[in-house]
Amino acid sequence: MTDKETLEKVRQFFNGDHFACDAGMVIDEIGDHYAKCSLDITERHQNAMGGVMGGVYFTLADLAFAVASNWQEPGVVGLNCDISFIGTPKDKKLVAEAKFVKESKHISTYNVEVTDGLGNTVAIVQCLGFNTKNR
Repeated sequence: MTDKETLEKVRQFFNGDHFACDAGMVIDEIGDHYAKCSLDITERHQNAMGGVMGGVYFTLADLAFAVASNWQEPGVVGLNCDISFIGTPKDKKLVAEAKFVKESKHISTYNVEVTDGLGNTVAIVQCLGFNTKNR
């Protein structure tokens, strides 16, 4: 992982992602084409049935993907993301870990696993990014 000063600079840069920040999402860790982000679940994250709104899972995964694919060299934008909701959280925390899979001249691929604070997988997301820096 990286030093605290670099992590703080990355956090400051991504404070521009107002929707994610306003929802309470934070960047916990960064590494080489890697990011871990988290969220403490509150009532505002719930849907009408009392579960976590699907957009919360997706936004957290999208933030982790954005950080992992851009903190070292900005220029990747989301091209397509597929999410599968495969569980429900057993506690009040969500964690998204974005891991690099492959990169070509124009397309990068990341897998994002969303877990609860106990490590139970609740969603899996595959993200494809378009590398604008290689046009």
